Amino acid sequence: MKLIGFFNRDGGTFRTIDMEAYERHAEAVFREAGHDFDAIVFSGKEIVPAMERAARRDDIDGIVAGGGDGTISAAASIAWKNGVALGVVPAGTMNLFARSLRVPLDIWQALETLAFGEIDHVDIASANGRPFIHQFSAGLHARMVRYRNAYTYRSRIGKMNASLRAAFGVVLNPPEFDVEFEAVGIRDRRRVSAVSVSNNPFGQNALLYADNLNSGELGFYTANPLRPLGVARLAIDMLRGRVRENVNVMVMHPAEVHLHFPKLRAKANCVMDGELLPLARDVALKLHPGELKVLVKEGMAAQVDQAERRESTS
Repeated sequence: MKLIGFFNRDGGTFRTIDMEAYERHAEAVFREAGHDFDAIVFSGKEIVPAMERAARRDDIDGIVAGGGDGTISAAASIAWKNGVALGVVPAGTMNLFARSLRVPLDIWQALETLAFGEIDHVDIASANGRPFIHQFSAGLHARMVRYRNAYTYRSRIGKMNASLRAAFGVVLNPPEFDVEFEAVGIRDRRRVSAVSVSNNPFGQNALLYADNLNSGELGFYTANPLRPLGVARLAIDMLRGRVRENVNVMVMHPAEVHLHFPKLRAKANCVMDGELLPLARDVALKLHPGELKVLVKEGMAAQVDQAERRESTS
């Protein structure tokens, strides 16, 4: 395969290593596996335009992106729109998509897995046409990200500390708003503190990422209006991987969700794959089953296919 590697030197893990040495090692590993491969190190501001230019080339089969969740989300969007494969090197704080793909979280081991791996097809979602690989959310999560962005941090530890401070602030001041939704033939209006729609349902894990990216379903979650104690209990259930067991949480698994916010504030925000964005009054969320090509560990695609067949016959 003809592949190009794009490594974000501003990504958390990459800040602490010799990037020139990593670039040379990546090229050696992929070429040993038989690929036509070149790696390039970019700053965070440069990497997305560079990936966009490369993905439009006729002679490219895929891109290998290394960085945090923001870089990987942008790379997935580019790969999906251009029909090329995506390899994920997890160099960020959470590395949620890499966890769903079961890519090793060690950046050196990830290269070996991808270079000697295979192509699989997984689901990707979109909100008003904008793709996302993890989740769209409004309410609690958006307020926490807004609080966190108000703090200054320059390291992975600094970001984690800022997130903890922001989370504490949200516990003390949870939002509350109205949302109307339509999904699986159900139309309803609710007063909520949070809305979240994920690319495949969340697994039972503390980080809230999908265990399976081939279910063909979105995860749709709403949380009833919460007071500080209720937010704290929800946070505990999240850490235990038991969000769906919380009495204040509604869970559905549709392929499409339409949201309407009837009393939208002028500066209301949402979060898509960790990025804080303006919230639209109407949001159409849709799953695109199997439309994203990804590099995974050899044999992983076959394991997923077998698991799906077992589920369909059970």
